Amino acid sequence: MIAPEHQRHRPATLRLKGIVPAITASDLTASLFFYRDQVGFHTEETHEWEGRIMGYTLVAGTQRILLNQDDGAKGKRVKGLGLRLYLEASQPVDQVAEDIKARGGTLDSEPEDTPWGARAFSLTDPDGFKLTILNWK
Repeated sequence: MIAPEHQRHRPATLRLKGIVPAITASDLTASLFFYRDQVGFHTEETHEWEGRIMGYTLVAGTQRILLNQDDGAKGKRVKGLGLRLYLEASQPVDQVAEDIKARGGTLDSEPEDTPWGARAFSLTDPDGFKLTILNWK
C-alpha cells in the first residue's frame, strides 16, 4: 500500500519521463575528458555559439547529461557543492569501476554494498561534482 503522503494528488501533479542534469564546467575540455573518456559517456551533440564550442550533450544508455562551458560572466563560482548524481548502471558496478580505472580514472571509493540496498562506488568530476554509480540489489 502506498503511504498517503506518496499517493497521487488530484488534479495530477508533475510526472517526469526523465531528468537531464546540466553541469557548468570551469574547463569544458577537462570535463569532457572525464565524462566521455574516463566514465564512458558518448558525445551525442556538440553545441556551438558564435563559432565556439560551448557545450556537449553526452549520453550513456538512455540517459543524458549536458556539459556547458562557464563563461565567467558571474565571476568565480563554487562548483560541486550540494549536488550528487546517482547513476544507475545496467552492467555490474564492479565492472564499471574497473573500466573507469583502466581508462585512467580515479575512484573516491571502491565498489561496496551499502546499508541502503545498493552496490555502489563514488568519484568526483574536475569541478568537484560528486557521482555515485550503483546497482540496486
